[in-house]
Amino acid sequence: MNKIGLIAGAGKFPVLFAKEAVRNGCEVYVAGIKGVTSPELESIAASVEYFRLGQISGPINFFTKNGVAKTAMSGLVRHSSIFGGVMPDLRGAKVLALLKDMRAQTILGAIADELKRDGIELVSSATFLEHLLAPNGSLTKAKPDKIQLSNIALGWKIAKELSRMDVGLTAVLADMSVVALEGMEGTDACILRAGDIYRRALDDGFPKGKSGLVVVKVARQKQDFRFDLPVIGKGTMESMEKAGAKTLAVEAGRTLIIEKEEVLAMANKQGISITGFDNSLISGTQY
Repeated sequence: MNKIGLIAGAGKFPVLFAKEAVRNGCEVYVAGIKGVTSPELESIAASVEYFRLGQISGPINFFTKNGVAKTAMSGLVRHSSIFGGVMPDLRGAKVLALLKDMRAQTILGAIADELKRDGIELVSSATFLEHLLAPNGSLTKAKPDKIQLSNIALGWKIAKELSRMDVGLTAVLADMSVVALEGMEGTDACILRAGDIYRRALDDGFPKGKSGLVVVKVARQKQDFRFDLPVIGKGTMESMEKAGAKTLAVEAGRTLIIEKEEVLAMANKQGISITGFDNSLISGTQY
């Protein structure tokens, strides 16, 4: 039986990865984060060990002693945790000291380099999950209208620039105006913040147009599938509902939909449109 490692953050993504890996005949060895990683993995994986955020030697030794040569990284770790929740070991402290900045891509890239030094390859977090990547076109009963498509096209351009600067992946618009851009808080929290901002703006006399809140989530132009892959899930639908947003556009072929059937059922019940786009479709949309 093949072996694969998993560096697991929070949420359902690592659990789903582990289940699919086992279904494909792999033994899964999980390096979890204390207080973050779902304990559900203990009933799926061949072995689970927990480490403090910032420790590098421990997880590498864990993989090595179990004969793991390939590992994936999935699940949420709040970017802000890096400033308050890290308890690095000596190797982790050296890595942190050499970082040129504290952006997600820089940190995760450094971890990948450390794994490689010990002969462990970091593989795509979409491994075993390619069937959950968003396709091109509408995924739901509701579909974006012409006005919403124009907002999506503008939001795509803005979100792509945001991602290029490694700030965030999500832009929220209403009637061709930017309502909120994603920072450290993540997509779901950004959507909730946009809902609050939009409601206050309407109360202050901002004209209620026809688009409503339009959420656009993209991948980086040179997305590294080994980490930080764009993901939406049931939490995204809950945030959309609370914010009063009815339009969601994601980058096709580069965005994972976790618990896809449940997500689409929630969207259909709430009247939310989910649409997969790529550059070819966006380029044909005017704004």
